[in-house]
Amino acid sequence: MNEIKSFDDAASMLMPQLSTVLKSVPAAKKPFVQEIRLRLGRPLSLSCGSMTLFVTSSGEAVYSPDRAIICTKHHICETFRRLCGYSVYSRHNQIKNGFVTDNGCRVGLCGTALVKNGEISGITDITSLNIRIARSVQGAAKPVIKALIPFTGGILIAGAPCSGKTTILRDLAYSLSVGEHNPPLRVSVVDERFELSGAVGNDGLGLCDVLAGYPKSEGIIQAIRALSPQVIVCDEIGDESDCRAIAAGANAGAYLVASIHAGSYQELIQREQTERLLATNAFKWAVILSGADNPGVIREIRPLSGVSANACA
Repeated sequence: MNEIKSFDDAASMLMPQLSTVLKSVPAAKKPFVQEIRLRLGRPLSLSCGSMTLFVTSSGEAVYSPDRAIICTKHHICETFRRLCGYSVYSRHNQIKNGFVTDNGCRVGLCGTALVKNGEISGITDITSLNIRIARSVQGAAKPVIKALIPFTGGILIAGAPCSGKTTILRDLAYSLSVGEHNPPLRVSVVDERFELSGAVGNDGLGLCDVLAGYPKSEGIIQAIRALSPQVIVCDEIGDESDCRAIAAGANAGAYLVASIHAGSYQELIQREQTERLLATNAFKWAVILSGADNPGVIREIRPLSGVSANACA
């Protein structure tokens, strides 16, 4: 039931005509939908793992695009304005990075880049919206807690896009903070893109301290400075500044839990980014997710201690 509600909540973010149609999609299909895609002049579609369905004007989800609703400029522009709360300027910092976030759902943007001094300063003429449906799945992180708690080192949650990394992080943060399977811990969540807390609200993260909208590097330092966390949770580790902040967090005695894009253990340890993260000594364990066809399912848990990306190349 919660998975159906998550779909309907995401559908409500679209302009009324499309929202009404999407809510008419058969309930049996809704739990499997991971993304709602609008492309200018193209059929309204749903991503279900490796499979794509198309939506008709009566709400049928079909395999052929022939009868599907064709997304118009009005559909896309009105949906985009709704996603921005009818204040596009207020979302400038998100838009220039290619997304906006609403109700915990990250919405990817495609259009024409505005470039200033060699850097993207914004996006105009939006032609594509990809609404990734945020879901809260109670118990999703239980295998991680059973295997790795109490902590002996930090944890990297690795998976391909749409494999459920944020779902695992969200449930892990909640469970650790309320002591669902362990003594309660002081957990700080650095939620740069409003995805971890946005879908459930701060209440859905239990007793976590939530730093929403902070860049990860600044949020981690702020947590260390003011919140004395035992655990710091953040999503999608990025650049060198994130690595430096993670090292500072580990040096302050906090355990780090973060996500990273990698479809397998081998891919993970061969990434240059992983080598930088391992150099911080903040991470000891890798949790590898199964993939987009089985979101939130853990494939394996393996140690990172002693692993070198160069040694495995």
